[in-house]
Amino acid sequence: MSSTIRSSTALVVTLAAGALTFGACGGTKDATSRTTGTPMRAEGTTLVLRDTQVTATFDAAGIAEPFQQATVSTKLMGTITAVLVQEGDAVRAGQPLVRIDARELTAKANQVAASIADAEAQQKEATAYASRFRALYADSAATKAQFEAAETALARAEAGLRAARAGGSELDAVRSYSTVVAPFNGTVTARMVDIGSFAAPGAPLLTIQDGRSLRLSATAPADAARQITRGQRLSARVDGIDVTTRVEGVVPAGAGNLFTVNAIVTNADQRLAAGSAAVLFLPMGSKTGLLVPHEALIRDGDLVGVVVRGANGDDRRWIRLGVSTPMHVEVTSGLKAGETIVVPTSTAPRGTKAGT
Repeated sequence: MSSTIRSSTALVVTLAAGALTFGACGGTKDATSRTTGTPMRAEGTTLVLRDTQVTATFDAAGIAEPFQQATVSTKLMGTITAVLVQEGDAVRAGQPLVRIDARELTAKANQVAASIADAEAQQKEATAYASRFRALYADSAATKAQFEAAETALARAEAGLRAARAGGSELDAVRSYSTVVAPFNGTVTARMVDIGSFAAPGAPLLTIQDGRSLRLSATAPADAARQITRGQRLSARVDGIDVTTRVEGVVPAGAGNLFTVNAIVTNADQRLAAGSAAVLFLPMGSKTGLLVPHEALIRDGDLVGVVVRGANGDDRRWIRLGVSTPMHVEVTSGLKAGETIVVPTSTAPRGTKAGT
């Protein structure tokens, strides 16, 4: 019995040893194939990173608001008879937006027209009367008192006519408020009224924005703001998009030793959304940093990376960006000097093997 047990045990040990030997041989072969395999290479030109003098900046956070924005209202009090636009509609300057019931003003306009006609008749009669007495007074056929009375009557008639016409002009101006028009080209972003609503003087009716230009307002400390001048060009980032701005002005922020820097960015294609978060890069001297061309960047949602070339192939690496220029962007973390990156060609897909 014991001899049978020993024989079985020896057989198990022998089989285990064989399995270990086979596994070791298999592992060696697999490692060899990975070592001698062709590393993956991306097509494109290589760039060795070097420390470069770049402009140090203060990142001033702010908001990009429309350069032109207005909430339209009226000076009239009355019922709204028509709302001619919807939210999201594009409008042009002078385009009718809202109409208000102006029947009372039409009745007053008829009264004013009658007053003007009466004043014109009185002025015409006074003119003729004054002309007769000028001739009589010149021939000594009328007294000076009669002559002066005629001239005074003419002056009063002319003043009455001017007052009547002024009243007509005023009424025309008021009547113009019965049709609310767009103050500039833009987009309707809010509609506060509907047909049948009651309009009151100064009450908001619609909001219009012109997003073709945006104003970036950012807060910065005094040491960063004091170097900024009106008309200066500054780099900025709006909703992740790099742009160039023109400084409109620098004003005290009203809180501590802070200032508000206002800069204008052109947005003719309206790719930048009004109200987006923005960062204004305020220059503060120079520093040493790494610059990579925009063409080398790979974007995946909010992540930005580059292809780094190493001895064992190419590898994608996520990085953090700093200030941007028209040709390059600063890398603040994720890369170091001496490393090689690949600037992909525009027509070649990434991940092809070298030599193919």
